[in-house]
Amino acid sequence: MKTHNAENERIKRAYFIYLKEARRRCEASIDAVAKALNRFEVYTRFKSFKAFRTEQAVAFKNHLVGQISTRTLEPLSKATAYATLAALKAFFQWLAGQPGFKSRLSSSDEDYFSLSLKDTAIAKTANEERIPTIEQIRHVLARMACETDIEKRNRAVIAFTLLTGARDNAVASMQLKHIDLIQGKIIQDARQVRTKFSKSFPTYFFPVGEDVRAIVEDWVTFLREERLWGLDDPIFPATRVILGSEHRFEAIGLDRRCWSNATPIRTIFKEAFTAAGLTYFNPHSFRKMLAAWGKKSANRRKISKLGPKTSAMRVS
Repeated sequence: MKTHNAENERIKRAYFIYLKEARRRCEASIDAVAKALNRFEVYTRFKSFKAFRTEQAVAFKNHLVGQISTRTLEPLSKATAYATLAALKAFFQWLAGQPGFKSRLSSSDEDYFSLSLKDTAIAKTANEERIPTIEQIRHVLARMACETDIEKRNRAVIAFTLLTGARDNAVASMQLKHIDLIQGKIIQDARQVRTKFSKSFPTYFFPVGEDVRAIVEDWVTFLREERLWGLDDPIFPATRVILGSEHRFEAIGLDRRCWSNATPIRTIFKEAFTAAGLTYFNPHSFRKMLAAWGKKSANRRKISKLGPKTSAMRVS
């Protein structure tokens, strides 16, 4: 069974370089494009892009409707189909201007990758995202063990995400020099921290409770004073793994290096929420929760300033 097309691979490589260097896309965005292209190639059984016909685009759209998501085991959402087709549309638009394809592809061929207006509207409709409550997160923190170094780190990761609202990839790459416990802030320096769009900015601690802040402060103090770690060491180090006596990999403590990606953090969240008997909430949902909580708090302050009589008039 054919698993790739060498000619297509060369073309895709050129396109990925274009996305990275000319369009300044991040690796995650390029990976999403690669996944969309692979979906299409698998469907066409890895035919050459030079053999593209608009009928393929139409048939592929119909094919997507019946596909099952490997994550949810449910039919692909309209949003996923829209994102997949949008990536293919952009690719074939670029491809139509490349040598060897100008005479084979029309400038309008990529339009056949468009969803119907109805499905496009559904795909662009924002779903209300599930978010945890602060009480649920506190419940998780209270249930987490904190005896070993790894257990202490795992609990601190969740408390830190609640306290700062930082993105998981940023958290995974932060160093001790980026946190200021006295001023209650972190410096998301894009030169070392993997921030969105490589922007640098400060983030101040949210007033989510002294108990949450204490978990983070105790962890940082532990690294600095007991482990004698320096400013360039990670706040949340990777797990040190060795080959044990039974020829199996074993976790034996902390490694003085950052995680290479945010996958271990999401694993920590999933295991902690499951162990606490709650539905899993990913790290990004904490940001959504903090935004909603901040908005609600601001509205309360606004109403209290208006006074009881005026507030009642506004509400009615």
